[in-house]
Amino acid sequence: MHIFDRQAVRKHRDRAAITVGDVSAILQDAADRLLDRLDDTTRRFSEALDIGGRGVIAPMLRARGIGVVSCDLSAAMAAINGGPRGGLCVNADEECLPFAPASFDLVIASLSLHGINDLPGALLQIRQVLRPDGLFLASIPVLGTLAELRQALTAAEAEITGGASPRVSPFPELRDCAGLLQRAGFALPVADMEEIRLLYADPFALLRDLRAAGETNAVRQRDRRIPPRSLFPSALAMLPNDDQRVPAKLRLAMLTGWAPAPFQPRPAARGSATVSLADVLKSDPPTNG
Repeated sequence: MHIFDRQAVRKHRDRAAITVGDVSAILQDAADRLLDRLDDTTRRFSEALDIGGRGVIAPMLRARGIGVVSCDLSAAMAAINGGPRGGLCVNADEECLPFAPASFDLVIASLSLHGINDLPGALLQIRQVLRPDGLFLASIPVLGTLAELRQALTAAEAEITGGASPRVSPFPELRDCAGLLQRAGFALPVADMEEIRLLYADPFALLRDLRAAGETNAVRQRDRRIPPRSLFPSALAMLPNDDQRVPAKLRLAMLTGWAPAPFQPRPAARGSATVSLADVLKSDPPTNG
């Protein structure tokens, strides 16, 4: 299924390469939460692939002494990952990674995989470019992200025009994410949740931030006509407010998966248990002496 217009995704990122610094605090927060997981392992990494890091991930990895190759669907966005210290930047489609198998021992995809059509295929390619026992970390917006904005836009458009078109990207459910990792062949897959809550004094600033980050609507079935002038003011007026500020919620699935290696922990073989569960359940409960 082709849900996203990849040409539109590229154009939005090209445009956002100039403005992405306006949302660096939000991107940094998400990146900090994701890269904290590197501190949970004693494994040390030397060569990393940064997929769509928007100029935030690459310098954080270099600060840890890790060599970085950055890639992005947008050539302009890829270029900002080099930074003042330089670095290899590649204009590449996440759905068709141009790297040889076993090229990296770490792959990071921070907020960069939610606009692709073949997520299972992309995860499979990421696993293939990892060396054995290499680590994959990703953050993906999941269901509940920008839920209030989605509901307000739908209600306002239905009221104004009598119909509604998709104006906020669809997101997967958290419970599906670990399954996608397992399907792609990752070992020890984990998907947990992080939530970033934002408050805007000016509701239009939320729309400006989405545009600055390159996250405007790229759904293929979007209405390509100029929207009614009253649509966005009406929708923003419907948003709930918290002490005169408009809340926005980013619910992020934090994905962790390892490229398989012979020495990794594995589940015991079926039938290898030496104690019957039925016997355990029949045993008398311990008494307090």
